Amino acid sequence: MIKKLTSVFTAFAFMLILCSFATSNSSDEKKQENKIEGKIVYNKKKHSITLSWPAFGSSGNYVITRGGSRLASNFVSVSSTSKLTFTDNKPNKNKYENYYKITRNDITIMVSLENQIFGSNMYFYDRKYEKAETARIDINSQFSAIGLGGANGEWTTKRQAYYLKANVDGQTYDSGGSGSASSAEANSIELGFYSHIGGLGKVPSDVKLGSIFTRPHLSGGANATCTFWRSVENVEVMRDFAWTVSQSTSARRMLIESTSKYISDIGNTNFWGSGGFIADTHYTSNRPNWGGQQQWYTRNAIFPSGSGAMGGSYNMVWQGCVNPPQVDDTNSPIPTTPIIREKPFLFIDNDGEYKVFVPAWQKDRVGVSWYSTDMGKGKVQDLLTDWYVAKEGNTDVEINNALKAGKNIFFTPGHYALNAPIQVNRKDAILLGAGIASVTLEPTEKNTWGCIYADDKDGIIIAGLLTDSFNSTTYQVRIGEEGAKADHSANPILLSDITCRVGGVQSKNIQIHTAMQINSSNVVGDHFWLWRADHGSQKGGDLRWTRDRCKNGLIVTGNDVTLYALFTEHFQEYEVLWLGERGRTYFFQNEPPYDAPNQASWSSQGGKVDGYAAFKIANTVKEYHSIGMGSYAVFTGTDGKVNKKNGFEAPNSPNVKLEKMCITRFAGPGNIQNVINGIGGSTATGVKRVALYNNGEGTQPFDEEFNLPNKESFPAYINMEK
Repeated sequence: MIKKLTSVFTAFAFMLILCSFATSNSSDEKKQENKIEGKIVYNKKKHSITLSWPAFGSSGNYVITRGGSRLASNFVSVSSTSKLTFTDNKPNKNKYENYYKITRNDITIMVSLENQIFGSNMYFYDRKYEKAETARIDINSQFSAIGLGGANGEWTTKRQAYYLKANVDGQTYDSGGSGSASSAEANSIELGFYSHIGGLGKVPSDVKLGSIFTRPHLSGGANATCTFWRSVENVEVMRDFAWTVSQSTSARRMLIESTSKYISDIGNTNFWGSGGFIADTHYTSNRPNWGGQQQWYTRNAIFPSGSGAMGGSYNMVWQGCVNPPQVDDTNSPIPTTPIIREKPFLFIDNDGEYKVFVPAWQKDRVGVSWYSTDMGKGKVQDLLTDWYVAKEGNTDVEINNALKAGKNIFFTPGHYALNAPIQVNRKDAILLGAGIASVTLEPTEKNTWGCIYADDKDGIIIAGLLTDSFNSTTYQVRIGEEGAKADHSANPILLSDITCRVGGVQSKNIQIHTAMQINSSNVVGDHFWLWRADHGSQKGGDLRWTRDRCKNGLIVTGNDVTLYALFTEHFQEYEVLWLGERGRTYFFQNEPPYDAPNQASWSSQGGKVDGYAAFKIANTVKEYHSIGMGSYAVFTGTDGKVNKKNGFEAPNSPNVKLEKMCITRFAGPGNIQNVINGIGGSTATGVKRVALYNNGEGTQPFDEEFNLPNKESFPAYINMEK
């Protein structure tokens, strides 16, 4: 990407066109036949397990066998019965290590506690009972069977998570292999769309994998700019981690023993992507290279010592990292992470029970949050006692009732079709999604508020969720009511791995004011992708401008809001509008809307200014700081005459400071004419950078009143109908 920009950007423009015509397979997917489901009850006092099931098959006894896991190498016979129930009085010691096959004639059903608790979209693996290659083969078979790798995988409603139990007796999940993860010889796990890999140990080294690869599907595998929506956490990678991805991809809490020269290694030096995010990760032997990536945000990672470049083209931010690259035009090392709480995660505790670890808040952190034998500071919550485990098909009424009853919500992988928003209305409530769980507001007359509505309460955590709107709404995610005043400095609100998606999926016209609005103060955002879709399951082009309407990606009115890894793209007015005081943003990535039809319809500040700034800090703001911001011109769906005057706009104020801004043009005839406030130069002549703007000499934007959602759009509390 770095060497042949002209040819790459030409290819980029071509792939954008192809991408915009991607077709959906979600409507063509065959509905699965209703499965025969059994029930399982564990008696802790007697340590016995009782099975029951509906009648199936035509004749003969039901033959029951038991294995220690779903894919165990050996299932042993435990009973043959004509009844529809069976009690196993001598199950395996751990209640979760009992998987039963019930067979009659040529029909077999499987029953387990894990499946009953977590549903059919979570897959568990146990090296104690399975061969080393079992997980890899099983995950990869789904990758191809469900179509999670190609263009159609972008729009499927399938969601899945693969959880691996801790290794025992020196075993690993690595069946052997060699070479970069992209090669056939590597025997890699390939992770597709809407998929998650999670280790169930306390620390990453408890689950050892061989290599992981994410395969791009564009330009013959050389273009990962549409390789979205997947995640991995809490595992060790022993041989190669080739995280070939772009937006809405999260790699967290990892131990990487070895990695190929390029983190996005596909054996092709012309590879290019638009990623990405890695945090809380320790590389022990190799310094990875992000060659081919336009930008990347890396937080609290440890790298081996060295001084060589680590790749990237425009905006690489390294925060709280040990041995980061040296500072230059592209690289912005930031010594510490001022305030952070890592994302909660599922694990199995020493007592054999499923728990959720909720990490503690930390200030001015450098390096990872965990140790080789210690999971770090935080609290452990019992899943079955403290949480409501939601499964695809659960309604907004059920989820909201569980929240009101004091439960936290663990969203198993699924496409959650809601008729009203999820209402987070109490202190320390947690919403935690697995497998890119999607909260989707369905088109009804009643649900005009949004997908997730959080009150102005201490300690709320919302993590690992994608929100869609199939209906016109005021917003998708809203944190705190308009005018929220509470001080959460002692127990801030955390938003982690959040995607807001406007358009791309639905076929009807929708109009949304704002994808996300943060009205509460003391909010920490750790990795967002706020995306008005530039391509989707329907034909794009000029139709998209009027079909998929959304003014703002993010509005911040709260004070003391800190955001890490903010990706915001294609919205129709100010993509980020910042009105709160003492805000901080570390890393920002943006592309403007491709599809503004003409300049007259896309002008700001009362029609005086061409286009809308990607990041707008209101003139009323007295204190703000950002480091590492990039906006990239891609004006393809226009009349050929659309430009944007400023990439960024901010008041000329002594305590408003913006560092390391860059703009360039990727495709299309239009340009960003200035970096900030009328200075810095135009993308017409290449990449333009401003190292620091602080009470600068540029022209301060015109004062203006902003069109914010009104209070009537946000009821104080939503009364759910029973």
